[in-house]
Amino acid sequence: MDGVVLAAGEGTRMRPLTAEQPKGLVDVAGRPLLAHGFDALRSVGVDRVVVVVGYRGADVVEHFGDSYRGTPLEYVRQDDRLGTAHALAQALPVVDPPLIVLNGDNVCRANLDAVVRHHRESDAAATLLVERMSRETARQTGVVETDAEGRVTGLVEKPDDPPSTLVTRGFYAFGGAIGLAIDEVTPSARGEYELADAVDLLVQADQRVETVELEGWCHNVNDPGDRAAVTDRLQSLDGTENGE
Repeated sequence: MDGVVLAAGEGTRMRPLTAEQPKGLVDVAGRPLLAHGFDALRSVGVDRVVVVVGYRGADVVEHFGDSYRGTPLEYVRQDDRLGTAHALAQALPVVDPPLIVLNGDNVCRANLDAVVRHHRESDAAATLLVERMSRETARQTGVVETDAEGRVTGLVEKPDDPPSTLVTRGFYAFGGAIGLAIDEVTPSARGEYELADAVDLLVQADQRVETVELEGWCHNVNDPGDRAAVTDRLQSLDGTENGE
């Protein structure tokens, strides 16, 4: 099973920490941000990780090389940062479904294995890790629409008026149909090819899209404040695990 990490962004909100290094190498709790993502994918049993790099991508390649803790790494470039669906499209030619996709700025201590297990058992086209959040947060991420029975009826990226407060948490399992859906995606109002729009196309094509509600936590590291918050969380967790 292949894992894909989307890590091509410039990380402008993380400045000045990203002025001379990519966001994925910013230190979070004593380790590069990307290392947390690699460990998350290793924990769910991926055999290889494909990293989509862009801004200062050569620095990522030089730092990690061709493997991480025994797991092979492969790199593809997203020279034009045109959105998350466009980023995943760069990796699709070198991966085999089913595949696991993780946003590279996401740090999780959560039930990621449940997403993988449910995806395999349901034979879905896509399985999404989701969480109930505030309406303000829903305006800043992918929102999942469901019917009265909890079936996914649509997705929308960063809506001004969120149709629900169930949001994606940057961890996905996909079957082979995601490639065909990405091929059909058109640019959003922001001018980007959105992964949420690709998943929405799966839903509209009557492909099975499943969700698993988050247990634990995931935190996007977008700015220095997020970095500090995640560092505190991880250090507190380490202290608990060590019996402190």
